[in-house]
Amino acid sequence: MTTSVVLIGLGATGRAIASSLRRRDDIEIIGAADSNPATAGEDLGTVLDESEHGVTVVASPSELPVADLAVIATTSDLRQVAGTILPLLELGYNVLSICEELGYPWRSHPDIARRLDATAKAHGVTVAGGGANPGVLMDTLPLLLSTLTQRARTVRIRRRTDMSPYSGILPKFGLGLTVADFDDARRRGDVVGHHGFAESIEALATGLGWRLDTIEIGEPTPGKVRASGQICAINHGARGLIDGEAVIDLEIMFALFDPSDDVSAGDEYQIVGDDQTIDLRSDVGFDSFRSTVAAAVNSAAAVVEAPPGLLSMGDLSARAIASKGRRTRLATIH
Repeated sequence: MTTSVVLIGLGATGRAIASSLRRRDDIEIIGAADSNPATAGEDLGTVLDESEHGVTVVASPSELPVADLAVIATTSDLRQVAGTILPLLELGYNVLSICEELGYPWRSHPDIARRLDATAKAHGVTVAGGGANPGVLMDTLPLLLSTLTQRARTVRIRRRTDMSPYSGILPKFGLGLTVADFDDARRRGDVVGHHGFAESIEALATGLGWRLDTIEIGEPTPGKVRASGQICAINHGARGLIDGEAVIDLEIMFALFDPSDDVSAGDEYQIVGDDQTIDLRSDVGFDSFRSTVAAAVNSAAAVVEAPPGLLSMGDLSARAIASKGRRTRLATIH
């Protein structure tokens, strides 16, 4: 069975998702929308620098054809994305978005979450936040690892990730600024760091059966400054607390790494349990860009087949995601 898909948002991540979906033998892209005037009106194949043509990019989602699934890769702000999602649900589209705040919005955006869930159920479709983080790396993966200890007590995750593929969103991290300019930009609200900490923490806590008292999200801070005075890494973290104790402790270094740096990409997970401590380390780390694209593409058909309502990546069947993710055409599109 072929799933018909429309795409909304053709930035760097949206284009990578589109290219990957076009290599799937169970997916047919029948429409695409992008608000960039330089993209709207172009053939999708031209935008992707591929030879397969036939889909013209439109300027608004309202111009898209009816499809089984809409994949949205636009912004991290759920309030903005909800304005795109709700009309799609009402028209009968299933929706998958890589918006970080959609990853698990029941605590961070309860009113929007309830409305999305109710609208999706009323029209018999599914809406899901699908990506690497939130979605997998700081919620579903540690939840899965926790099954190796009989009772988890604390979860600590440290990630160091390369941001060079994300040229379009680097300003929100303050990378490339001087420390003085970074401080000014943060005071203005132009530097916000990572969206999605609250959603990852709540999804993980819910899966573990923990009722958190509060979630604390820190301010992004410079982590490394080059000799030129430009910031090449920032640190950002958050914690979930019970009775004043940080039972979930997350931190990410977002960086533009250089071979001469004394730090490089990598990931460290530690889950302390009653019977044993689970440690998982990767010296190269999980590439955020590639992992986000893979998580979205592999989840596409699974979202269409999932029960109606607002779901997270943790709600989707791991077997369905893995099996659908293998449906790739052997012939590469050039």
